[in-house]
Amino acid sequence: MSLRENYQFQFIDEKNNTLLFQLENSDVLAKVFVLEEDIVRVMISKGDQLEQKNTWLVAPGMDDVPLKGRDRFDLSPYSLPQYKYQNGESHFTLETKKLKLQINLDGFKVTWFSKDSNGNDHQIAADRNTQAYNLDGSLGEGIYHYQQRTLNEQYFGLGEKSGETDRYGKRYRMLSIDPMGYDAQHTDPLYKHIPFYITRNKQTNISFGIFYDNMAQSIFDMGNEMDNYHGWYRYYQSMAGDLDYYVILGPEVKDVVKKYSWLTGKTIFGPKWSLGYSGSTMTYTDAPDAQEQLRKFIEDCEENDIICDSFQLSSGYTSIEDKRYVFNWNTDKFPDAKGFINEYHEKGVRLCANIKPALLKDHPMFDELKEEKMFILNDSGEVEMAQFWDEVGAYIDFTNEESIKWWKQKVTEQLLEYGIDSTWNDNNEFEIWSKNAICSGFGEETNFENVRSLQPLLMMKASYEAQKEFAPEIRPYLISRSGSPGMQRYVQTWSGDNYTSWKSLKYNIKMGIGLSLSGIYNIGHDIGGFSGPAPEPELLVRWVQNGIFHPRFTIHSWNDDKTVNVPWMYEETTGLIRDLIKFRHRMLPYLYTALYQSHDKYEPILRPTFYEFENDEKTFEENDEFMLGESMLVASVVEKGQRERAVYLPTYEGGWYDYHTSKWYEGGQTVTIPAPIEYNPLLIKAGSIIPINDADSSFAGKEKDERGFLLFPHKEEGRASYNLFEDDGISANYKENHTIVSVKMEADSENIHVSYQIKGEYKLPYESITFYLLENEQRNLYINGQQMKDQNNGYVVNL
Repeated sequence: MSLRENYQFQFIDEKNNTLLFQLENSDVLAKVFVLEEDIVRVMISKGDQLEQKNTWLVAPGMDDVPLKGRDRFDLSPYSLPQYKYQNGESHFTLETKKLKLQINLDGFKVTWFSKDSNGNDHQIAADRNTQAYNLDGSLGEGIYHYQQRTLNEQYFGLGEKSGETDRYGKRYRMLSIDPMGYDAQHTDPLYKHIPFYITRNKQTNISFGIFYDNMAQSIFDMGNEMDNYHGWYRYYQSMAGDLDYYVILGPEVKDVVKKYSWLTGKTIFGPKWSLGYSGSTMTYTDAPDAQEQLRKFIEDCEENDIICDSFQLSSGYTSIEDKRYVFNWNTDKFPDAKGFINEYHEKGVRLCANIKPALLKDHPMFDELKEEKMFILNDSGEVEMAQFWDEVGAYIDFTNEESIKWWKQKVTEQLLEYGIDSTWNDNNEFEIWSKNAICSGFGEETNFENVRSLQPLLMMKASYEAQKEFAPEIRPYLISRSGSPGMQRYVQTWSGDNYTSWKSLKYNIKMGIGLSLSGIYNIGHDIGGFSGPAPEPELLVRWVQNGIFHPRFTIHSWNDDKTVNVPWMYEETTGLIRDLIKFRHRMLPYLYTALYQSHDKYEPILRPTFYEFENDEKTFEENDEFMLGESMLVASVVEKGQRERAVYLPTYEGGWYDYHTSKWYEGGQTVTIPAPIEYNPLLIKAGSIIPINDADSSFAGKEKDERGFLLFPHKEEGRASYNLFEDDGISANYKENHTIVSVKMEADSENIHVSYQIKGEYKLPYESITFYLLENEQRNLYINGQQMKDQNNGYVVNL
């Protein structure tokens, strides 16, 4: 197709905060949607014929979307603010109170500005001056969006990506595949499809996000490519679908993250037990005596006093000989599956069963689904066969309502009615490479590429609905390996089948930060490494020390030598790991409240230090630290043999406390912190109030729940507050039946005044609260106006 001499657009119409433009002598349309004062959307299409008329990824402030998605043009969830515009001969200008767009009508090239409180404009982005879009196909197949770039920019996000937190200068392929044993520093692509990133300008300190509502495989070039004809640029290229993107103004990184999280929907508020230690290994369920192996796991938990809340049942339970067949129970390995499940429940351990979205060609139910056309097909109407595990199989088409009904029925009959508590949606990358694969599209056939990343999203939604319908009174808990924006509405996730190495420990931390900055908050990693050699004792301990500060805390493995990563793997480290898991259990009230805040306030649980301290430019330097909530700075040991480590403490006038030594440090400096094998460095921001489970917990007594608050007052003067979320940890009616324990703290040079209030319908399971000061704290403590006297290393208040 030849290159046109000009691409002149004309302004056509304005209606319902939507401005319409058309390319001269063409059916190409451009639409600009003014959704919020700080969110504007641009769509370019051929006429009104979109590849996908609905969206599943965009769900502003919603818990869920309909099975068939939302109308892409439904603007009802937005405030649709007032704006003004000016249509010139060559340029069109659009302004809200916070954003300004200057559109060059020749090529529809947009320059974006933020507006400060004084009305001044600050350029934040600009389309490339030459061929910003693939308006006539002259750039090749698919859709393109080219933008200018500068050396002053930093790029964050893109979800689960290897390497450094700042994506500048790299190229990434957005495609879900199964890269078992990946290199956490270099391998790309990985498991998830998150077409969103944040741009921050280091000179202006202004950030914005750009999100492409597109489900096809794509490329994000963040400045790896150069071409003398076009200047410095970055680009997005998608193989199919529509060009429909959202620009989200910060101005700070944290503002972009929360607004984008709101745009794609609420993080599911799972049950409290989902935050506990979850055991897992493929080795047990692959064994001929799997049921006995799993019984022994529980016995070992009891014997070693390892607090365990759940176990993830790998796919070996579905095997026929050496292959895996979803929804099949191997009765040789599990002669009494229901009895085994009951035994786990009697010990207070839930079970999460692995399920896969493909049936091997000799699956007992393959012909049934083939006849009913429930698989993804080719353009001849035949089943599209693909490589899956050690055989050839077919993927279920989750854009077919009959397929979803079948899936929900099997989840219910083969898992939930057996007593299984949760679904582990695995191997759901949908690796189909044929260009002629066809999906039902809920009655409107579409090429598979258009809905590539929708398939895993609908799989987990179907599993979610099955669990919700089976037990409507409790909150569902699900896991998924693959996914796209919106997956947070249904599942907890992890970084897939990592490789056992110190490098994986280090770069998985950054991978988690990338997910957190991309609206996927409930995350973790396979502790100890999934693939490769067994971890050496020191590496296992350091990995556990890092893992206890993640929402998902799972030790999982498929070691080359058939050993199993478990807390008692090495006699010399069992006690250390037991204590670390008990520390995790002690911190559950803090973690659980952080999970609730991620659901209710769109706040990430894990955060880079620059999320909280953006005014400190040093926090943007690459490091291994992260914040857990707003109070805890975790500095994991990621190098063999390290017994102390340097930590940069962000500039903060209150300073920082070493949790383990109570030593206070001034912010804005790098300090060397002790890091003995027993613990990772953990810093607490001065002015923090940390809730804890104060019970003497054990495997047998993990349900015990008493409440304490650790007080870290300002060294001189300062105020602090904390709202603890309390409920029964499992019921679906948590919005009505919960209680907030509000604690306030005010400190000066002589006194610390603490007050608390309890409001809500939920009856607390404890009758007193114990407040704890730092060991060397000499100031007087007052609680609700009453001076306190030390009571057994704590200050007990009866409720």
